[in-house]
Amino acid sequence: MRYLPLTPADRIAMLAKIGADTVDDLFIDVPEAARLAGPIEGLPAHASEMAVERHMSALAAKNVSAGSAPFFLGAGAYRHHVPASVDHLIQRGEFLTAYTPYQPEIAQGTLQVLFEFQTQVARLFGTDIANASMYDGSTACWEAILMAARVTRRGRSVLSGGLHPHYGEVVRTMAKFTQDDIISLPAKMVAEADDAAVIAAIDDKTSCVVVQYPDVMGRIPDLAAIAEAAHAKGALLVVVVTEPVALGLIEAPGVLGADIVVGEGQSIGVGLQFGGPYLGLFGCREKFVRQMPGRLCGETVDVEGKRGFVLTLSTREQHIRREKATSNICTNSGLCALAFSIHLTLLGGEGLARLAGINHARAQATFERLTRISGVSLMNDAYFNEATLILPRDAREVVRELADRKVLGGVSLGRLFPQGEGLRNGLLVAATETTTDEDIEAFALELEAVLEGASA
Repeated sequence: MRYLPLTPADRIAMLAKIGADTVDDLFIDVPEAARLAGPIEGLPAHASEMAVERHMSALAAKNVSAGSAPFFLGAGAYRHHVPASVDHLIQRGEFLTAYTPYQPEIAQGTLQVLFEFQTQVARLFGTDIANASMYDGSTACWEAILMAARVTRRGRSVLSGGLHPHYGEVVRTMAKFTQDDIISLPAKMVAEADDAAVIAAIDDKTSCVVVQYPDVMGRIPDLAAIAEAAHAKGALLVVVVTEPVALGLIEAPGVLGADIVVGEGQSIGVGLQFGGPYLGLFGCREKFVRQMPGRLCGETVDVEGKRGFVLTLSTREQHIRREKATSNICTNSGLCALAFSIHLTLLGGEGLARLAGINHARAQATFERLTRISGVSLMNDAYFNEATLILPRDAREVVRELADRKVLGGVSLGRLFPQGEGLRNGLLVAATETTTDEDIEAFALELEAVLEGASA
């Protein structure tokens, strides 16, 4: 039985309140050609449960899953080994069913987990504080830009050409509703990050400059130099980290002058999961704490002097008036934050450094083998576990042919930057601790065959 609590009069009153004539007016931002005018053509009206299950299973069987083939995809989502203990612990009832800790007296476990998670993220990022997680990395990036605008009272943001284009799209989409001025620098397929272009774009109206570290092509920008230039103009440096394992080897952004550090926590504890749910990380300087979005858990003592945990700051619209909120994204990905925290606890500081070292070594082995193939060269001067190969032909075609040969051989820059100039031969390749010598050799042999076939 359907539950329809609103009457036609209710709907008319609600539409009148927001200034819309019809419900269709709420969808004006969706192109008319993309709207359904009726049932989807070719889709059967109904089928039995067993028939649908068989059909969906057959479709799923056409996929090449991450664990069934040599896997070299990255570009913001990375395949790492997640210990079985992580999945075991997050499925315990007290964690799996826990929700927002509105009542601290009955939510001490949830609050403690979030407090420890915050501590881990702050130490990882080199920031004074971190919040109790965000929805994902891309929305955390946008929240950082909003925060920088509140802190500086400016509305102009500069996005590095090395920022993941999907993050840039999220920022530009959200900025349509805030009238923020977003300056997106072009992506260039060059050996080193174009720090000079980023610095040149900062002026007296800039609220923040957003730089990815390592960037989307695997390069490592000079954060200290960019931070100095930004601060000289009264702007903030926002750093985006899509591969937090890299911070086991390279310096933390906060130590290099970043004011706000955001990122995607998927690499640690969460897994690929067909694209989500993922986990947004957010850290900043302590002096900006009251402008930080999300929530902050704190440690205190109760009336008997016993250690306890509370929500110290809650600046989301769930807790306070909408116009006072620093964020209207309510999801804090608590279960994914727990998975991240468990995995990072199991690793410890030394374990994370060792894991990062293995990742870099696996990437070195991968690129050493692939660049022995005629016509293939490495663009990067430096990288962590991901870098850009330059191929003798369009990388999009190569990726498709490799997939037909059961090798998931990276992400083409032409796919990430469809409008980008001079990027179509770039192939972004990632290797992690899950990459074996057999995977590398299979990739190399199939890539060689694909390239030779095209030249024959």
